[in-house]
Amino acid sequence: AHHTDGKGLGEPRFYLLNKDSSETFGFCLHEELGCRGHIIRQLELGGLAQRRGLQDGDRLLQVNGHFVDHMDHSKVVQKIKASGNQVLLAVLDSNTYETAKALGRDLSQMLPADIRPRLCHITRDKSGFGFSISGPEGTKGTFQLSVRRDGPAERAGLPSGSWLLELNGDSVRSYSHTQLARKLKQSGSKMTLLVASSAAEEFYRLWGLRVTAALADASWLPFKVRKLHMVKGPDGYGFLLREEDCSSGTTGEFLWEVDAGLPAERAGMKEGDRLLAVNGESIEGLNHQETVMRIRAQDEQVTLLVIDPAGDKFYRSVRLGICHRTCYDE
Repeated sequence: AHHTDGKGLGEPRFYLLNKDSSETFGFCLHEELGCRGHIIRQLELGGLAQRRGLQDGDRLLQVNGHFVDHMDHSKVVQKIKASGNQVLLAVLDSNTYETAKALGRDLSQMLPADIRPRLCHITRDKSGFGFSISGPEGTKGTFQLSVRRDGPAERAGLPSGSWLLELNGDSVRSYSHTQLARKLKQSGSKMTLLVASSAAEEFYRLWGLRVTAALADASWLPFKVRKLHMVKGPDGYGFLLREEDCSSGTTGEFLWEVDAGLPAERAGMKEGDRLLAVNGESIEGLNHQETVMRIRAQDEQVTLLVIDPAGDKFYRSVRLGICHRTCYDE
């Protein structure tokens, strides 16, 4: 790792961390005087990060496919917190990191260009969906897509040559061609596809990682989360937060009784919006009282991430509960 020509440098390592709502990822991210980079510290003994193989002193390069070495430390921490219960990290050992920096290496060039799969929501027109499927006959779960120019699929952001991973939230890994054709027909006039490029598919396979919708680039989807920044007025923010049951069997936090002319309405809040995050941190796993306390933590202002009922229903239908991460993809 100390060759002056840059050869022999270590390679980035990738870790997909999945936790439940009662766990932490098992590490802290430090910014230290006299040291460059975002440093992995305080690995919890027997915790998730240590079990997966993260090392004390590793430098964090990517969060969910986004290069972060150049970013402000607080924003990197926020990106991790905004990931909810799943995060994909790319790290470099400390010796390689320091050597690469001393040699003036562009660390982003050590990483794959784009390892994220993509979610595309396609609405059929009179000519169809605008894509065709091919794959080796007799082989299950291997489907490559060809996209017609100027058709619905291309307008929905579907890349030609990509590989199909999920259809409407269900894995196609065990599907035969006949089964997939039947599922496509049952989709009606709209469908949502999770796809990956050949390079991304190979990357996940080599690292033994499962490609999931939670890691996807969702920027092409028609359902968008909204960021509402509010400064408290003399009469407060002007909304009511209520915990309600969802059709999925879970509970969620919903916004109601939005008062006309008060900060919540002026920020764009609509009755029935679902709350996803407070001040850049997911509320996944919090109970109602904990969510309220988080909103009240800053006395005079708050930033909420919300989604309307149609968008909430859509994200749950494709099993993508952590849709709020799309707002932190700067």
